[in-house]
Amino acid sequence: MEFVINFLNETGFSKLIAEPDFYKTLIMYVIIGVLFYLGVVKQFEPLLLVPIAFGMLLANLPGANLMHMEFFVNEDPNHTLVETLKDVINNGGLVDILYLGVKLGIYPSLIFMGVGAMTDFSPLISNPISLMMGAGAQFGVFFAFFGALFLGFMPAEAAAIGIIGGADGPTAILVTKTLAPALLGAIAIAAYSYMALIPFIQPPFMKLLTTKKERAIKMSTLRPVSKVELVVFPIVVTLVVTMVVPDAAPLIGFLMLGNLFKVTGVTDRLSKTAQNELINICTIFLGVSVGATANAADFLKPETLGIILLGLIAFCFSTIGGLLTGKLLCFITHGKINPLIGSAGVSAVPMAARVSQTVGQKEDPSNFLLMHAMGPNVAGVIGSAVAAGVLLSLYAG
Repeated sequence: MEFVINFLNETGFSKLIAEPDFYKTLIMYVIIGVLFYLGVVKQFEPLLLVPIAFGMLLANLPGANLMHMEFFVNEDPNHTLVETLKDVINNGGLVDILYLGVKLGIYPSLIFMGVGAMTDFSPLISNPISLMMGAGAQFGVFFAFFGALFLGFMPAEAAAIGIIGGADGPTAILVTKTLAPALLGAIAIAAYSYMALIPFIQPPFMKLLTTKKERAIKMSTLRPVSKVELVVFPIVVTLVVTMVVPDAAPLIGFLMLGNLFKVTGVTDRLSKTAQNELINICTIFLGVSVGATANAADFLKPETLGIILLGLIAFCFSTIGGLLTGKLLCFITHGKINPLIGSAGVSAVPMAARVSQTVGQKEDPSNFLLMHAMGPNVAGVIGSAVAAGVLLSLYAG
């Protein structure tokens, strides 16, 4: 009988009931269920929402002890990385070990390398003015940053919240794990959820801020880009951006390395590995370990609602910034640029570009904006990495 009682006391059910705020864990299960529904049934960013949701489930299993955020979030300024590694090795669970890839900034950079290997920069090279729309679409980052400061968040926390507006998950994770690791779960979930909802968030602003005539503008065919330009571009961008913003080097450097694998024509095996096996493995590890930071005690706080609200505001104002920049360029070029492609300046590749195409074709089915929209879209990837570098240079360490 004593054996049975001891066994029952060690079950997850007993541990759950014994928790003083066990209802919070039940609420987390509901949130996890919603994320699974969005990822599996609605197919919103399933490659990311499914592992993130399962990581949240692992973090909220009573008694499993797979993740210990207290190893990674330490307010003691004398607590070193070596001590964190000792904690993980001696007392950590499986997810603690996986989370080291987030803590050390490994997964986001490797994922950016895979993104670079899948990205075609020729629309941007062919139409360099797209850079302005990619830059304009970073407006939401800084608007949300100041909004977070106004709501009482510390500057480093506000910077991590603001980067949600860049519409780039790995970038948001890299900034947050450095500046505000305690907020990582809420920021990652907000960033990826809103990225998945871009087809619903952007069109109302696109129709509100552009006229029917502007939405129907047909743009001229992009000029062909030479192989020399394609090879030189990632090298030059790496040099220029990191000379100006050195803290952007981990993201920009690996993004451009992956693209170099793609365009040289002599590293096909490396390009295919970066595009497939490597990025898929890192995505699994990143999703599970980031999701596991969202335990009930840390996630269910009033500030989480503030982060989710500010994340939505950041996305909206990034879209507005890109559209207004597109309208300005439309005016300057006397109607040669369709301002709809400005909304693609957010970093969600290629979803945002497809939204520009969809909205444009509703006005004129013969209008094809996709390749034109890819210019601001890939510029947004660079822009979000630069914005991240700026915030890290201001508030890291």
